[in-house]
Amino acid sequence: MRRINKVAVLGSGVMGSGIACHLANIGLQVLMLDILPKDLPEAKKNDKSARNSVADMALAASVKSKPAPLYDAAFLSRITTGNFEDDFPKIKDYDWVIEVVVERLDIKKQVFEKVDQYRRRGTLVTSNTSGIPIHLMLEDRSDDFRQHFCGTHFFNPPRYMRLLEIIPTKETSREVIDFFMHYGDVFLGKQTVLAKDTPAFIANRVGVYAMAKIYQLTTEIGLTINEVDALTGPAIGRPNTGTFRLGDLVGHDTAAKVIQGIKDNCPNDEQASAFDIPKYLDFLLKNNFLGNKTGQGFYKKTGEKDEKGKPVVLALNLETLQYEQNPKPSLPSLAAAKQIEDLGKRVKAVFSSEDKGGELVRRSLLGLFAYVSNRIPEIANHVYSIDDALRAGFAWDLGPFEYWDAIGVQKSVELAEAQGEKIGQWVHDMLAAGCPTFYKREGGKQFYYDIKSKGYQEVPGTEAFIILDNYRDKKPVYQNPDATLHDIGEGVLCLEFQSKANTMGEGVLRGLNDAIKIAEEGEWKGLVLGNNGKNFSVGANLMMLAMMAYEQEWEQLDFAVKLFQNTTMRCRYSGIPVVAATQGYVFGGGCETIMHCDAAMCAAESYIGLVEVGVGLLPGGGGTKEFAVRASDAFFEGDVQIPTLVEKFKTIALASVATSAHEGFRHGYLQPKKDAVVLNSLRNIAEAKQKVLELADNYVQPIQRQDVTVLGRSGLAALYVAANELKLGNYASDHDIKIAKKIAFVLCGGDLTGDQQVSEQYLLDLEREAFLSLCGEQKTLERIQYMLTNNKPLRN
Repeated sequence: MRRINKVAVLGSGVMGSGIACHLANIGLQVLMLDILPKDLPEAKKNDKSARNSVADMALAASVKSKPAPLYDAAFLSRITTGNFEDDFPKIKDYDWVIEVVVERLDIKKQVFEKVDQYRRRGTLVTSNTSGIPIHLMLEDRSDDFRQHFCGTHFFNPPRYMRLLEIIPTKETSREVIDFFMHYGDVFLGKQTVLAKDTPAFIANRVGVYAMAKIYQLTTEIGLTINEVDALTGPAIGRPNTGTFRLGDLVGHDTAAKVIQGIKDNCPNDEQASAFDIPKYLDFLLKNNFLGNKTGQGFYKKTGEKDEKGKPVVLALNLETLQYEQNPKPSLPSLAAAKQIEDLGKRVKAVFSSEDKGGELVRRSLLGLFAYVSNRIPEIANHVYSIDDALRAGFAWDLGPFEYWDAIGVQKSVELAEAQGEKIGQWVHDMLAAGCPTFYKREGGKQFYYDIKSKGYQEVPGTEAFIILDNYRDKKPVYQNPDATLHDIGEGVLCLEFQSKANTMGEGVLRGLNDAIKIAEEGEWKGLVLGNNGKNFSVGANLMMLAMMAYEQEWEQLDFAVKLFQNTTMRCRYSGIPVVAATQGYVFGGGCETIMHCDAAMCAAESYIGLVEVGVGLLPGGGGTKEFAVRASDAFFEGDVQIPTLVEKFKTIALASVATSAHEGFRHGYLQPKKDAVVLNSLRNIAEAKQKVLELADNYVQPIQRQDVTVLGRSGLAALYVAANELKLGNYASDHDIKIAKKIAFVLCGGDLTGDQQVSEQYLLDLEREAFLSLCGEQKTLERIQYMLTNNKPLRN
């Protein structure tokens, strides 16, 4: 069995350093090499640090960049730097060599000549090129090199973008192809897609076409760039950047180079005219207005602020080529989109709108449908390869064929052909064969239309995933408006939160209690708490809390907080194992819930934190109590104890957020003996299911704790000093200190005269009392209102 322990990264630019950091993220030993610095002074020619300065400086810049390339800053120690002249022979000890040098074939070939000279037989060699044909790099290379060589195209930034395109040549061995498809998925946490060695591969070929087509249609239809960005963003399941902001983010020189490259290298592309550089893009290029990296592109920051204190940003008028203030878009199609939560229905509504916005989305999607239908089998053999590439590489919520299914295949074919588009013959054959969609879901599995067999086949590789949409055809075990309980096989249940942003209100809490009861009373082995949403949960339902607090309905509020506490404790002390599967935001009540589960299988990209201080509260669903328990468990005979307590206190008082699951362990939200990191977020529910099965065999219902050591007044004195330090350091306002002192009171077990052992319930009662008292504070109500209105915290 092939194993990767050591990887050499050749090239330390933005991509090289980013790839090196992500390889370090997964525990590999990394050697990153680059050229010697130009004009190295004579006195420094034997100075190793000076000779390595190109790689060293690039790595330092990468580590300081935002978002952070490392899961944990400590992982930087896994990367060693060097230079091509001194350190190239070291690659003989490495299992995989990845080239990430400048996009010039002649330079890449020189690098690979040296790689072939020093590598040992069987070493994997890949290129991260984004467009140079892979087979052209093989000239004069050995047979063993050829068999172990392919393209591995990461997207920027490598930690965060989920796509990894694997591009073999005709000489790449099947074992190498299969290895990278599996390794990229399981170990690198990527959506691996098998691509053909064609210009721009899959994602950039289709994604850049989609961008170029919208560039073309914008002026034809007469829309502003603000309107187009609103139409091509979340309204249709794409990132907030939309189209023109995405261009500014990528850089117009880069985008133009890719557009021109496709146009030059794909002479038979039937939509070549879409790749013409529009006059307004030419204007930006000639003036070096390249986007964010030069300070202006389609948008220009003025440095001024409006009457609401928001930055004034000007937008380019594509006709006059002048920057001007654009009013907020107010198209009927956008208004319709805001009213519809379901993405498929929302896309269909915008597509069907009769205004200019509807026309843009309709014409661009119909063009996209025609384009991808003609790219099979040119760039890929299967529809899922194209969809996976666009979802993972461009962060679309739906791939092109999934959009097509949402609109309706037959209807879209008719509209596209009426618009003058040419649809691939295989789509007509599919419809004629009685297959009305590209995908269907049955019995927990997803199937795709296979062109070769002219029927549906299971999407390969998905057997390791649990995608809850695949269970919609089965009657749920239980359901309420905010939660659905699925049977995911082998005696395991999965409770899916379905409230807005997966907030934890009365419906979700009731669903949790009912799900545990069903599992305990039936022939079930255990319960997974998980969903396939962008976020596991953003926390408690703030709107509900705010309404009760404003109305001063204290009895109802006390009941609601007690319900939350009882629910998290039910997760801890149920008769069956309860395991959480997280991804995205795991904030507030979501964090408190997973802390009380028997285990949490957390996607690496889980952002975990008790953030209640930001809305003027303390964690009231058992989170503050749980930190007191964990502090107690960390005490040992002869321990000073106070530093441990201060650490727990600061984590809550500063609303510290772990920016990865790995950081979650450092902050104390996750625990090494029970929780784990899952690199591929699509595997987290399946991993949680396996954890349930592992725990179920010998599961014994735990007993509530009566032995939590708290420090009373001695602890309070220390934490009040720590709170004062936060105030003096300008980390906290007066209201923050008021909250901090209440957090301290709970962590220390109240105003006790000395160390004492107390029960969890005692601490929960203190926690609830403190929470309710803060709900009566005007500044807390202001924070809650501000968060609900602006979706960001107020510091008052």
